[in-house]
Amino acid sequence: MLEKGTAKKVTIYVNEDAQHNLGPLYEAILTFLLHKSVAGATATRALAGFGPHQVMHTAKIEVLTRHMPIRIEFIESAQRVDELMPTLYDMVTDGLIEVQETQVVKAVAPNQAAPKLPHQELKGKARLMRIYMGESDQWEGEALYDAILKRLRLMDIAGATVYRGILGYGAKRHTHRSGPLHLSHDLPVMISVVDTEEKLRPAIEAVESMMQDGLIVLSDVDVIRLVHARPESAHVGS
Repeated sequence: MLEKGTAKKVTIYVNEDAQHNLGPLYEAILTFLLHKSVAGATATRALAGFGPHQVMHTAKIEVLTRHMPIRIEFIESAQRVDELMPTLYDMVTDGLIEVQETQVVKAVAPNQAAPKLPHQELKGKARLMRIYMGESDQWEGEALYDAILKRLRLMDIAGATVYRGILGYGAKRHTHRSGPLHLSHDLPVMISVVDTEEKLRPAIEAVESMMQDGLIVLSDVDVIRLVHARPESAHVGS
């Protein structure tokens, strides 16, 4: 298990059509890491990119889609990375491997069997806050909806959900839509939050200070929740 402290982050860049033993190279790398009990690894597919061959690959042109860049990333201890690197070096014959020093600040153990807690039904009056913005809106270098979600979590808001629209327009009267022929980078995004009036009041102020363009609306709602009972659980609206 990956432990808190100093570690190494490994990032591997390959083309999607790169092969290894008659299969995709990125799948072979993930399978290898899985068999070696690496704590976790993620493969992501890029929207566009180019490499040392100086050829631009993009999802906009079908013939170039097969060559899209794939990024594989995992974090492990320095000792484990040193053990894995010779095999990874041999597998990646056309691509790039990057190793960086990193710091693990939180490591969560795999879920263990826990005694089932009794269910408790929570009912009461609450407030529903909906926050509307564009997908491209930013806050201090990151997506605004991501930043708002993090802020709400730090404020111990009960829960929030982000919805990505497929079509919409706002105050600027610009229509934004998704689809293969409409590659919009500013689709509508809505965050839905339900909690008590007392907890939402400071949350609204925090969100307002982060937004330059958008909309916040509030509604009164009746809440019926089925949750696991906790020693210090509080009823909504109590």
